[in-house]
Amino acid sequence: MREGCHGIVILLLFGMCVNSLGAFVGVNLGTDVSNLPSASDIVAILKSHQITHLRLYNADAQLLKALANSSIEVIVGVTNEEVLRIGESPAAAAAWVNKNVAAYLPGTNITAIAVGSEVLSTIPQVGPVLVPALYSLHKALVAANLNYLVKVSTPQSMDMIPRPFPPSTATFNASWNSTMYQLLQFLKNTKSYYMLNAYPYLGYTSGNGIFPLDYALFRSLPAIKQIVDPNTLFHYNSMFDAMVDATYYSIDAFNFSGIPVVVTETGWPWSGGANEPDATIQNAGTYVNNLIRRVSNDSGPPSQPTIPINTYIYELFNEDKRPGSVSEKNWGILFSNGSTVYPLDLASGRATANSSTVYCVAKHGADEDKLQDGLNWACGQGGANCAAIQQGRPCFLPNNITDHASYAYNDYYQKMHAGGGTCDFDGTATLTTIDPSHGSCIYTGSSNSSSGGGVSPPTALGPSSQLPGASSKLQVSSYQLLIWVIFSWALMVSLT
Repeated sequence: MREGCHGIVILLLFGMCVNSLGAFVGVNLGTDVSNLPSASDIVAILKSHQITHLRLYNADAQLLKALANSSIEVIVGVTNEEVLRIGESPAAAAAWVNKNVAAYLPGTNITAIAVGSEVLSTIPQVGPVLVPALYSLHKALVAANLNYLVKVSTPQSMDMIPRPFPPSTATFNASWNSTMYQLLQFLKNTKSYYMLNAYPYLGYTSGNGIFPLDYALFRSLPAIKQIVDPNTLFHYNSMFDAMVDATYYSIDAFNFSGIPVVVTETGWPWSGGANEPDATIQNAGTYVNNLIRRVSNDSGPPSQPTIPINTYIYELFNEDKRPGSVSEKNWGILFSNGSTVYPLDLASGRATANSSTVYCVAKHGADEDKLQDGLNWACGQGGANCAAIQQGRPCFLPNNITDHASYAYNDYYQKMHAGGGTCDFDGTATLTTIDPSHGSCIYTGSSNSSSGGGVSPPTALGPSSQLPGASSKLQVSSYQLLIWVIFSWALMVSLT
């Protein structure tokens, strides 16, 4: 009907405003859990942690109903078992969209359909119908007038890139050249994004010691161990960035550009068997906390520095019913009662819109020897109170030089900057408006406490509605709303 046209344009403008905002960190929800909470309880848990983005591996009716009016952005999944039927039958694709997407919009904020999970590397026999399935689902969305709200893509593993390092020479598996070209053409034509499952844990454990553990965990490396692409001379501070960049270079090898990469899965197991010594609570906590900090700085990998890396953590709960190794069952960041598996720096990406408080923190990637010197000086001659970073105290974890130096630097700065104290520490420190407090570790200057020992701030995965960088469709600045209103008024005038 014609009367819906101006509404579509307004929604498109609204989407453009939202997409210009910052990166987010979401979560995956697997359901192979013995004591899986009810759908309503899951939504309550998501809200309690201010999780704004969720990926489902199917289109669970109870969950999609419970998510209505929550503002949580949802990716729904076509299961691997459904891909073949949808790929062979446009009618089946239309029925799937009507049942699992159209029936829940606009109440449930469905933003994308993930078609299968690593289809090309796990069920290659279905590969020939994967791209036809994408096209059929997109056509069904067009028919339902929903293609402007819902994107279609398909998550692929790093196995599709046989040699991801150095990133500049990375290419997709040549045996899938035709399919990958068709996939990229589809993503380009529909303005969708490439879904990547990137696991530095797997890259590290299968690398036979080629890369150091710190590189996989986003921890700074000494200058002598810096990871550098010999062709571009780009420095890679984490395996995560290198994996994302390898994907961009693989896309570029087909002469496509402008297709963003979204990491639909990444994480670290917190428990493993005897042959999985690096699956520990400490490593998992370090990886996830550093991942959140990394994504929240709104930058891309070295080759695409202006494209933020939207990311989904694998996963919300431990799936104890999954087959396979011990680690397969222990990727969750929360227990099913909603409590955290390990201390989580869920607030690292948060900064109040009108915050006047600045914090002095260590630069990621700074030389560790200089950080140690700065830490020693701050806790000694500088007069910082460093009790909180001692073992057993609230800020001991994550137990690394960057986090400990950040706490000491900030305590010194908050006490001394009014009298001329600076945030430099031989070039290893920087100022930020993002509150680095996490869990029960409260930094001096935080709105939650001025003494560094108060209660935990509200947790968040992704920005809250008051924060810059928020990406929920209900979160938009007053300036953007003004533009939206003016545009809507002008359009209605032109239609009368």
